[in-house]
Amino acid sequence: MRVAGVLILMTGVFGVGSTALASPPPWSNASYQRAVREDYDYARVRRVEPIVRQVRVETPRRECWDETEYVAARPHISDPKVAGPTLLGSVIGGVVGHQFGSGSGRDAATIAGAMIGAGVGYDSAARRAATTTAEERTVQRCAVRYESDYEERIEGYRVTYEYNGREYSTRLPYDPGDRIKVRVAVAPAG
Repeated sequence: MRVAGVLILMTGVFGVGSTALASPPPWSNASYQRAVREDYDYARVRRVEPIVRQVRVETPRRECWDETEYVAARPHISDPKVAGPTLLGSVIGGVVGHQFGSGSGRDAATIAGAMIGAGVGYDSAARRAATTTAEERTVQRCAVRYESDYEERIEGYRVTYEYNGREYSTRLPYDPGDRIKVRVAVAPAG
């Protein structure tokens, strides 16, 4: 006997129990899912419209330009404006250095004093001379600047198709061409 939705317990010769389900009631989900048969077919595409979006794109551009830079010219030691003060600083430094130490230490202090005095004399004279003369040189400077443009990008396609005399619409990530694959589900009417 077949009874819908009732468990039938059958005991075999060996006393082992098993259960079997008769077909579920028509109002349950399982019966509907089993009764639906799905197939695939092709529908004719009527219209394909691209879905376009404006996108801001920033492009890096390297720009370079020339600038004129003025650098204080460091005068040479042979320049008369510098040679005199350098020599004078050397003599004064040597005299001051000679005042320290005794024996061979005095000679070393004299040489060190003369060298330090020459350096101080040169720097002082070079600073005074550099304020009056300046070297002009061209320096290239570069920077990265971003240029903004807008581009149109296709995000997908709005597809209108016809199947069995009815018109449907969907959105796809690609252009399907002249036909589109559709799923056809057949189920018993209610």
